[in-house]
Amino acid sequence: MNNARAKLPWGTGDAASPLFLRIFLLMLVCVAVVQLLNFALLVAVQPPTPRAYTMGEIARVLKEGRDPSGQLVFTEHQQIDRSILAPRAERARPALAMALEVPPDQSDFGFERPPFPQRAPTYERNALPRAQPPRDIAAARAFIVLDAFVASYKRPDGSWVTIRPASREFELWRWFGLLWLLFTALAVVPFAWALAHRLAKPIRAFAAAAERLGRDPRASPMALSGPAEIADAAASFNKMQARLNRYVDDRTTMIGALAHDLRTPLMRLELRLERAPVALRQSCESDIRDMEAMVAATLAYVRDMSLPVGRRPLDLRSLTESVTDDLADRGAAVSLEPGDPMVIDGHSAALKTMLSNLISNAVKYAGGAQVRLGREPGEVRIEVRDEGPGIPAEDLDRVFEPLFRGERSRNRDTGGMGLGLASARAVARAHGGEIILQNRPEGGLQALVTLPV
Repeated sequence: MNNARAKLPWGTGDAASPLFLRIFLLMLVCVAVVQLLNFALLVAVQPPTPRAYTMGEIARVLKEGRDPSGQLVFTEHQQIDRSILAPRAERARPALAMALEVPPDQSDFGFERPPFPQRAPTYERNALPRAQPPRDIAAARAFIVLDAFVASYKRPDGSWVTIRPASREFELWRWFGLLWLLFTALAVVPFAWALAHRLAKPIRAFAAAAERLGRDPRASPMALSGPAEIADAAASFNKMQARLNRYVDDRTTMIGALAHDLRTPLMRLELRLERAPVALRQSCESDIRDMEAMVAATLAYVRDMSLPVGRRPLDLRSLTESVTDDLADRGAAVSLEPGDPMVIDGHSAALKTMLSNLISNAVKYAGGAQVRLGREPGEVRIEVRDEGPGIPAEDLDRVFEPLFRGERSRNRDTGGMGLGLASARAVARAHGGEIILQNRPEGGLQALVTLPV
C-alpha cells in the first residue's frame, strides 16, 4: 500500500484541540459578539424625551385655532373618542376646563393608549398633591403633560375642535434601532458560516475518502491530522482500508496460487498419457486442454482483480479503436461510432482487457457488435450492442459471477470459462465504475459500462 497520505482540509497539527472544544468556543464568541452589539445599542440609542406641554399652552392653542410650532394636529367638528383613551386623566380633565375658563361639559381631555404596551410613552406630572385637582386657574395652567394626549374644546358657536400631537409612531431612533438589529444579525453570519463549515468539513473529507476508496482500493490513506476526534476517525478509516485490501489480497493470492500449482500435475498427467492407447490419450488430452484454459482464465481474473495502483491519463476512444480494429482485422463484424477523444485516468492494459472481453462476447454469441462512446456529467459511457438472442432476465446479473455460464452445455467452445464478464466487472469497479447488461427492446443485448471522469 502506498505510504503517502492524502492531505485533509482541516488543517492543524496532530496535537490540535478537540473538535467539540473548538465548536464550543466559536459559539461562545458568537454569543459574546451579539451581546456586545446589544450593549452598544443600549448605550448609544436612547429614546427621545417627549415634549412637555402646559395646560395653559393647550388651552391657548384650542382657543386660537392654530399652533405656531406645527407639532399639533387639529381635527374640526369632532369630539374625543373615549374608546382609544387610557383611563388616567382624572386630574387633567378638570385642569383643562379651568385653563379654558369653561364649564367641564364644554371641554374634554385624555391620553391615548400607548402603541407599545410594555412602555407607556406618556404620563402626567404635577407639583400639586396627586389626590387633588388644581385649586385655581394658575395651578391649572401650570399643569404639565407629555405627548400622546387628546384635548377637545366646544367653541361658543357650538362646534368642537380636537388637537393631538403629530403622530410619531416610528421615530428616527426606532429606525436606527431596527437597522442596528439588522447589522447585529449580519455580524453573526460569518460566525454561523464558520461553525457550519467546521462541522461539515470533516464529513465532506470522509465522503471524499470513501469515494476515493471506492474508485481505487489502493488509494493513499487519510492523513492523521486535525482535532483528536477527526484523527481517531481517520486512523479507524485507514485500518478499515488496510483490512479490506488484505482480505482481497489474501483471496486473490490463494486463488492464483491454486491455479498456478494446478499446472504441474496437469503437465505430469500429460507426460504419463504419452504411453496410453491413442484413443484414451486423445480424449484425456482434450480434457487437459480444457483444464489448462480454465487455469489461464483464472490467472487472468486474479491479475485483473489485483490491478496496479499506477494510472495515467489515456484516450478511451483510441483504446477502444485498437480493440475494434484488431477484431475487424480478424474478420469480425465490429463497428465503432465516430466521436471526439475521451481522456480519463486509468490502467490501459486492464481497460483494454475489459473492452476485449465485452466486444468478443458480442462477436462470439451474436456474430457482431456495435460500440458507442458517450459522455455524461461526471462520467463516460461505453455501450456494446449486439443483435443476438439476449440473456434470460434472471441471468442478467448472475453472468457476472465467476465460473457461471449462461450457456448450460459446459462446452468450452460455446460456453467459455465463465470468467470473462467477472473479470470485466472487476476492472470496471476497480476504476470506480460499473457494468450492467440489458436486453434491448428491439432484440439483442447491450453491455453498458460507466467510468468516472
